Amino acid sequence: MSELVLEVHNREEMGKNANRRLRTTGQVPAVVYGGKMDAAPIRVNERKVDEILRSGSGENTIFLLQLHGTDQKRHAMIRELQTDSITGQKIHIDFQRIDLDQKVRVVVPVEILGVPEGVKTDGGMLDFVTREIEVECLPNKIPEHINLDVTSLHVGQHVEAKDLELPEDVELLDHERVIVSIVQRQQAEEEAEGEDGELIEAATDEPEVIQRGKAEGEE
Repeated sequence: MSELVLEVHNREEMGKNANRRLRTTGQVPAVVYGGKMDAAPIRVNERKVDEILRSGSGENTIFLLQLHGTDQKRHAMIRELQTDSITGQKIHIDFQRIDLDQKVRVVVPVEILGVPEGVKTDGGMLDFVTREIEVECLPNKIPEHINLDVTSLHVGQHVEAKDLELPEDVELLDHERVIVSIVQRQQAEEEAEGEDGELIEAATDEPEVIQRGKAEGEE
């Protein structure tokens, strides 16, 4: 696993006004905690964080935090990332210290592959119920995503988390959660209406999907 080094600075000033001033200079107020050590207020360069997230595994990226002007280094992960829902600017970041030889719990996205038979031949619709799962593994074993091939599914069938094929040494924590199901169009429309959702008409090479609104944690 390559080291993604992020230089951090101690944060001397606290409070909303101080944090606002930091953001105008391209810095993000943050805190690092865990590892049987006290929480430490820090600040990081927003552009550098963006660069590392794009080159890593999103919010599951392993950072090597290095304190500016010292040889102090510690691996960490982002546990909470607050962003402005309009501008996308990062508001605050919570880093958690980790040890590379100890397992961590993370949320990993699920990606759908293929078009279900129930959509192609039975006039059904794909209900993408859960778009992410929680797993436990060593930091260097965290998968970027979990693929789910749905091509063989017919109307009335579904896939639960326990049916997913996970990489070696990755443990699933919620086995009974439904990931996708194939439902009749009328049922799908009734569910969408009941949830104030809408139906997305897919292209010919993609399944129709029930839009359930924002996923948990989305802005």
